[in-house]
Formats: sequence, structure tokens, C-alpha cells
Amino acid sequence: MRQHNFSRIMLWLGFGFIYLPMVIMVIYSFNASKLVTVWGGWSVKWYFSLLDNSQLINAVLRSLEIALYTAIAAVALGTLAAFVLTRIPHFRGRTLFGGMVTAPLVMPEVITGLSLLLLFVAMAQLVGWPAERGMLTIWIAHTTFCTAYVAIVVSARLRELDLSIEEAAMDLGARPWKVFFLITIPMIAPSLAAGGMMAFALSLDDLVLASFVAGPGSTTLPMEIFSAVRLGVKPEINAVASLILLSVSLFTFVAWYSMAKAERRRKSEIAQMQQMQAVVDTK
Repeated sequence: MRQHNFSRIMLWLGFGFIYLPMVIMVIYSFNASKLVTVWGGWSVKWYFSLLDNSQLINAVLRSLEIALYTAIAAVALGTLAAFVLTRIPHFRGRTLFGGMVTAPLVMPEVITGLSLLLLFVAMAQLVGWPAERGMLTIWIAHTTFCTAYVAIVVSARLRELDLSIEEAAMDLGARPWKVFFLITIPMIAPSLAAGGMMAFALSLDDLVLASFVAGPGSTTLPMEIFSAVRLGVKPEINAVASLILLSVSLFTFVAWYSMAKAERRRKSEIAQMQQMQAVVDTK
């Protein structure tokens, strides 16, 4: 009993340590005072003032666009890399390939950002592309960084799959690409969704890589906030952060509800099939 109470207390302390700062930020986004550390009553004026802050709004939209493109590219490349690592166990250079895929996980972002900056500068001098650094270079940097996370998540799921289903489909005449798209992809869909959301969050949160490879007119939201807090946190920053937190929470809840509903439907179908099988066996 004591151990149960201790575990519950530690759980709530952990939740408080993680989420209490977010709750405080949301509360202070309704602060009427211009000083974020001084409470001046309840007000929603800072949410309306966001409409006049075009620089901050553009940074938010730019970050969301880059994060969306990064998630799509990272899921595509990470899935291919994971498929190669799990389904082709023996090929020349496999160890090197696996190390190159997972290297961004342990590589400091400062080194990655500096190396990508030098690469883009050298390519611009040699082939004339990219002509200037901007959203494209940020997208390439974020995709390079996030692909490793997607590959790890998807490869873990691929190792757990029952290969007999895919082998049965190929025995019935299905070609490998058809088996991949119609059987393998649906079975690893949860890991693809998890990897995509992780890539989206990492891209939206990144500051170091974007600072190295960004150019004029391509300031992301983390860069905008970091440059603003040097002069003090503005109330509009609390407001936009609260809106992003609300959007992420709603998206997470919808994703969880959809997956839970699909899981309940799957269990119901399995139960019905078992009942039908039991009826057939009794006959």
C-alpha cells in the first residue's frame, strides 16, 4: 500500500514538473499587464494584438509549413531506410549505412548545422545552387535531422511484424511493391504516424539548425522568440505559444481517439470472427 501511494505521488510530481510551467504560461497569456511578471488582471487583448503582429504570424506560418514538409520527407526517407536495415540483413556496407542513418541522433546540432552551412556555401560556389539560403535549406537540414528518428521508430515496428502475411501474399502472386503498399504500409501505419508527429514537433522546435542555414526573410518561430526574449518576453509570445499548445493538444487528442476507436473496432471484429469460428466448430 505504501509503495502504491509512493508511486502515485511520484507520478503526480512528475506530471506537475512537466505541465505546471505550461499552465502558468497559459494563465499569463491572459495577463492584462505589459509586464509578463506582474499580474494586471484578466484580458484577451494580447490574442487580438497578434493579428497586428505580422512578423510573428509570418514566423508561425513559416515554421508550420517547414515542419509539414519535413514530416512528409522524413517519413518517406526514414521508412525506406528502415526497410533496408530490417529486410535486407546482409549487404556490403550495411554497418556503415546503419551508422550514417543513426548518426544525427548523437551528433551535436551545432556541428550538424555548421557542416550543412559549409555544404550549402560550397554547392552555391560550385554549381550555383542553392542561390540563397532560406526555407529550402532549412527544410533540407530538418529532413536530414528528423529522418534518423523516423527510421528508428519504423525499424522497431518492422522487426515485430509477422513475415508470414507478406510471404503468403507473394505466394498468391502479389508483386513486392504491391505487398509493400497494401500490406506492409497499413501494418506499420501507427509507427509512420508516430514518426511523422515526432518529425513535425522536432522541426517546429528546432533553433540551432535553422540559425545556421536560414537566410533573410526565412526566420522561424523559435528564431523569432529567441531574438525577442533578449529584450524581455512579450505578452504576444505567451499568447502564440498558448495557441500552439492548444492546437497540439487537440491534434493529439483526435489522433488518440481515432487510434483507440480503430483498436476497439479491430477487437470487435476479432471477437465476431472467433464467435463465427466457434459456431462452425460446433457444427
